[in-house]
Amino acid sequence: MSQSAQKLRLSALVALVVGSMIGGGIFSLPQNMAASAGAGAVLIGWAITGVGMLTLALVFQTLANRKPELDTGVYAYAKAGFGDYMGFSSAWGYWISAWIGNVSYMVLLFSTLGLFFPAFGEGNTGLAIACASVLLWAIHFLVLRGIREAAFLNLITTIAKVVPLVLFIVLAALAFRFDIFVADFWGKGNLELGSVMNQVRGMMLVTVWVFIGIEGANIYSARAQDRRDIGKATVIGFYGVLLLLVLVNVLSMGIMSQPELAALKNPSMAGVLEHVVGRWGALLVSVGLIVSLLGGLLAWTLLCAEILFAGARDHTMPAFLRKENARQVPSNALWLSNGLIQLMLVITLFNDATYLKLLYLATSMILVPYFWSAAYAVLVSWRGESYENEPGERRKDLLIALVALLYAAWLLYAGGVQYLLLSALLYAPGALLFARARRECGQPVFTLLEKLIFAGVLIGALIAAYGLYDGFLTL
Repeated sequence: MSQSAQKLRLSALVALVVGSMIGGGIFSLPQNMAASAGAGAVLIGWAITGVGMLTLALVFQTLANRKPELDTGVYAYAKAGFGDYMGFSSAWGYWISAWIGNVSYMVLLFSTLGLFFPAFGEGNTGLAIACASVLLWAIHFLVLRGIREAAFLNLITTIAKVVPLVLFIVLAALAFRFDIFVADFWGKGNLELGSVMNQVRGMMLVTVWVFIGIEGANIYSARAQDRRDIGKATVIGFYGVLLLLVLVNVLSMGIMSQPELAALKNPSMAGVLEHVVGRWGALLVSVGLIVSLLGGLLAWTLLCAEILFAGARDHTMPAFLRKENARQVPSNALWLSNGLIQLMLVITLFNDATYLKLLYLATSMILVPYFWSAAYAVLVSWRGESYENEPGERRKDLLIALVALLYAAWLLYAGGVQYLLLSALLYAPGALLFARARRECGQPVFTLLEKLIFAGVLIGALIAAYGLYDGFLTL
């Protein structure tokens, strides 16, 4: 098959962005938000998150257009701006987040199926793990048939999972009651929620997780039919998903009170729609969630392989990850990613709590590539690279990049010292692959600055290891 036949059009790129962002999170959004905030704080939080995430989306759009030679997305920006090791660390952290995220999709998928087939339990029974393993390898061999074919299937599943969300929004809008929405608008009747500022901070942490995947199109820069479509897909996907998230969240708060929403089981959208139309509403949402998770699994399986392949292609990852099959699919990268997913699925049989904590840790790790992408955008606009005779555009992009950088820095801070230390445990072993790649190129492993950075990572990893042993840190 020719290389041009594997190129992705705008529709496929938009579907990859939307498919990456809409997984299981939106279906649990009503309960997740209500557990942290009242309606007033939710509106403030969405406004802040919307601006912050919009600036990140615009950063990805700007960099895709201004730096077309950097065709591996978020990983390439960290490397171009801050050196090989920071670029490797961004790719490594992003990859870990991606494949552990797929484990969460598997468990949530079979937990939802457990509503119909009790033997699946909470998604971590022996039968559930066995079926999840079969599904994992079915997707694996589907992707091996070709990126373009898998991306087309992802487009179909993205459309299929958006339909029940739109139907939910229409039915919820018809059932919306303004008096329920404004009752205890600032959450003062529930002392556990705390001040409005505490509520905003709590719910904003939730919104970060549902936006992960916003950078999906950038990962496929090299496979895009038209480079300009990368930025378009990112912004179109962002606005579409933001609209869906806000409507699902806000409309739910006009159907059931904050305490009622907070008490719902997840997927809480099912409970909201059941409240409106009866049992069939809950079944509709459950089917929508199953389709959504299947689509999310496909999108993130594609991303897992592409991240490692992109790193190997410019010698930041070892050469064995650069191998492609006859259909231009990075086969070794795919085998490594799905092999680790299989291992983690087995681990969930014995220690579900550890898996859940690792999931939160992996999700927070994806913020590092966001931070470095925003920082690189600041550098590009500050230096005026590619802005000849465009002073107005340069100032606008610099302001947007600075806001995105501040937002990304705040998100890292919000993750807390515990996750910062624990993440070092996952970053430190990656240096072995980095060292192998550098030796393959006949180059020194670290520069002086990178030695200092790695020393800091290693110290953090040792502290985390001791913390786990001593008990003052827990997974």
